[in-house]
Amino acid sequence: MKRLILRTILLALTPMLRNAAKKPALAREMARFNCVVQVKLMDQSIARHYVFQGGRVSGRTGLHSAPDVVIAFKDIETALALLNPDPDMAEVVHCAKNFKVVMTGRSELQVWFSQLVNKINNARLQMGVPQPDGTVRLTTVTNGGPLFVYVRNGKIVRVTPIDFDKSDPPSWTIKARGKSFTPLRRGTVAPHAMAIKSVVYSDKRILHPMKRVDFDPDGARNPQSRGISGYERISWDEALDIVAKEIVRQKRVHGPGSIFIPMSSHHQWGNVGYYLSALMRFGNLIGFTRMAANPDSWEGWYWGAQHHYGNSMRVGISGNYGTVEDCLKETDLIVFWSSDPESTNGAYMGFEGTQRRLWAKQLGIEFVHIDPHFNATAQLLGGKWFPIRPTTDPALALAIMYVWVMEGTYDKDYVARNTTGFDEWRDYLLGTSDGAPKTPEWQEDETGLPAKDVRALARKWASRKTYLSPGTGGSGFGGACRGATGAQWARSMILMMAMQGWGKPGVNMGNLQAGTPVDLAFYFPGYADGGISGDLQWTANAVNNYQRMPHVLTMNPVRQMIPRQQFPDAILNGQASGYLWDGSASEVQFAPFTYPMPGYSPIHMIYRYGGSFFSTLTDSSRMIEAYRHESIEFIVNQSIFLEGEVQFADVILPACTSLERYDIGEWGSGGGYLPHGFNALNHRVIALQHKCVEPLGESKSDYQIFTEILNRLGLGAMFTEGCTELDWCKRVFKSSDVAKHISWKQFCKKGYFVVPAERDEMREAVNMRWFAEGRPKDVPEAMPLPSQYAKEFGKGLSTPSGKIEFLPEILKRADPNNAERPVLNKYIAAWEGPRNVELAKKFPLQMIATHSRYSFHTSADGKNSFINDLAEHRTMVDGHYYWIVRLSAEDARSRGVDRGDLVKVFNERGAVICAADVSPMVARGVVKSYESSAEYQPRVIDGETVDIGGCMNLLTSSRSQMKGTSSMSPNSCLVEIKKWAGRAA
Repeated sequence: MKRLILRTILLALTPMLRNAAKKPALAREMARFNCVVQVKLMDQSIARHYVFQGGRVSGRTGLHSAPDVVIAFKDIETALALLNPDPDMAEVVHCAKNFKVVMTGRSELQVWFSQLVNKINNARLQMGVPQPDGTVRLTTVTNGGPLFVYVRNGKIVRVTPIDFDKSDPPSWTIKARGKSFTPLRRGTVAPHAMAIKSVVYSDKRILHPMKRVDFDPDGARNPQSRGISGYERISWDEALDIVAKEIVRQKRVHGPGSIFIPMSSHHQWGNVGYYLSALMRFGNLIGFTRMAANPDSWEGWYWGAQHHYGNSMRVGISGNYGTVEDCLKETDLIVFWSSDPESTNGAYMGFEGTQRRLWAKQLGIEFVHIDPHFNATAQLLGGKWFPIRPTTDPALALAIMYVWVMEGTYDKDYVARNTTGFDEWRDYLLGTSDGAPKTPEWQEDETGLPAKDVRALARKWASRKTYLSPGTGGSGFGGACRGATGAQWARSMILMMAMQGWGKPGVNMGNLQAGTPVDLAFYFPGYADGGISGDLQWTANAVNNYQRMPHVLTMNPVRQMIPRQQFPDAILNGQASGYLWDGSASEVQFAPFTYPMPGYSPIHMIYRYGGSFFSTLTDSSRMIEAYRHESIEFIVNQSIFLEGEVQFADVILPACTSLERYDIGEWGSGGGYLPHGFNALNHRVIALQHKCVEPLGESKSDYQIFTEILNRLGLGAMFTEGCTELDWCKRVFKSSDVAKHISWKQFCKKGYFVVPAERDEMREAVNMRWFAEGRPKDVPEAMPLPSQYAKEFGKGLSTPSGKIEFLPEILKRADPNNAERPVLNKYIAAWEGPRNVELAKKFPLQMIATHSRYSFHTSADGKNSFINDLAEHRTMVDGHYYWIVRLSAEDARSRGVDRGDLVKVFNERGAVICAADVSPMVARGVVKSYESSAEYQPRVIDGETVDIGGCMNLLTSSRSQMKGTSSMSPNSCLVEIKKWAGRAA
């Protein structure tokens, strides 16, 4: 009977293919190749072959003498299991790994035939919902939130935030102080999300493969001309042949370690096309030297704060479970310290937290803002502003804690029960150990804040139940942790929380940006969970994703790494050393690694992908010389836009945007990098990222580009597992809990699914409440690991003592003599700041360049989208959009600068021409700008090289915050400003 069933299936394949060919798109696909596909059992007892010729197909029983592709099954049971229209993917992967099914032949044909069969299965799916105006409503997810995308006649007409309808589950409600609060029934997305239409149609798009005019892969390569010589259009075949041949040459001549993939995050959203997914799978299959990323959003927390309370999983930042409800019910005061959630949107979340903060204002909760800039959050909410000098935040923290000790207003019982080392810390605050009491008067010369105001703040804080909001999400990230004193500041934040009873009702970290009562147990993989990568070492694939979505594992045989901040130096100097970012244990960061690693070649090829480093890597002018270095034999850049460092490539491969391919993702879900990060949202939204339009020009999806390169290396079938991007989306969907609530067919049509809110009686406990009350841990964090508890499992923190340690035992053990990161968190003035007197004489202004409110890294900037027309983002002068720099009226007046003037912002590292915004929202001596300009546009004017694109990281230092860390300090930057007289040039 089984033999008859198999023969019937093989016989039916021919009419199925013929019927599918009636659809024009499938007919074109079928006509791409003329070939013979043989399907058989390994013992050859059953066999049938299919002849494709001119878009037609015929099938014949038996063996062909010279098939182009052969699919051989070990036995009938395997064949029947795998030829099922909806097979068990665990069985498919098992059979492939154990050679129970073997496919041979040209890789390109293997992939084509497998994907053709899958495309036939998908052809009947309805994508999107037709609208009365003739458009079709499709969906997508961006770095700033989910959108409806309306398409007519193959063109994007408009995009809007997703509005929920009656079929979507009800929202949660919080009752606090006699009021009820329910969030808006829509996604409140970030501004850059709304720019996606104009980004797709940007004139900055790369629409054809290109090669540098003076680059000859078989002759003179002229690396010295990168960024200078122009480009010529070439065919895809030529471009892909050059790249594939170079990969082979590099491995043959130097070894796989010579290929370097400097991965940049925050590119496009999705579980398939994201860099930790498809790019990682591609890289693992060819072998590459990895870029070891520094924790650039968590610098001070990872290298400093976590050692006081043992939080390694979140790389130093605090959790936020249950804090929205606790804050609205219990707290009296929120201190926003280097925290501007109205601009940074919790990274990926849009304006989801805005409504909650307005609820807090409605309830009479007070606000304090400590920031060199009167930021958007302070402007919206009001409250007292402390315009602190950049990098001096730890001095203010010490002075506040000094007042608490002197006036006895800290939580003595909490400190006695839940901390260690407080006596030594108290002695340091009082000056009995070093002769320098950390009084409000002591901090005045450092911070510029009046002692009376600091003393008043300390007293108000101690007399009220207070939420401390350090950084963008209210529990870490960005801000002051990115300066030379970043670790001191982050450490101080933990110690202040310990002194005020962290975890008690109304006393926690947060700013209402995260901690909503959404269902945390509902499973959908986050972007850092590995996607299709099969990687178990550098993603969170092994935690959930691989078990839920079986796929072939991939492994990179190259153990060599280059630290991200030092990668230009690694090329120029031939060597570099760094320290690991690893969330599994606090001790990992103390072990240095070196490049080149014995046994591996130095890098000679760079495969560049994603957003530009010129505006996200400090002292980025170093990269110019590095990219032109004679040791770098080949650079390929796979990019959507002609921006940043794309102009230094030898070959450019045009990638399409996320609206021109399929993907799938959940809004704001970071996965392994940020467990339960979606609790910053009012509603969990999971969406199919529809392919809304065909790729513009000759652009292709990243997945397709990787596939076509790997086809040339015989690895295409292993990379794709026979799947199109839509097939992978279905595999992700089926691996998740969404499949229990909606069918794949319904999901493709509607495009999104809203996860029901958690039931009231099942809402998560409040972060750190268990610790404050001496109970076992009751929040759903997978870490600490069982072995990391110093006490009984689940009791206490993962520090050696199980308590908050004012003097961290980990630092005593691993790094006791590091004067730049002392065990006792002493105040050490920034190495680039006002205390560097000689440097400050030449460059008297302190520049901070934070994330822009209107772009997400380089994703929406510089593409002639409507973002450019926002005066707070760029200003047009003489036909050019200039980056904004904000300075005080006093500083502007002394330099003869008026609002709208072009100015040169400069120091010894470089010069950038910006448009001046003269404003009372920055303190005297402070310059406020933004990082992540997509444009790098150097011009030589009167013998001086200046950038007119807005690349402020040309000015920042590449020095690590502290010895023994791989950390960056872009907010420790001294500059001078002069009115620019070269406007015409």
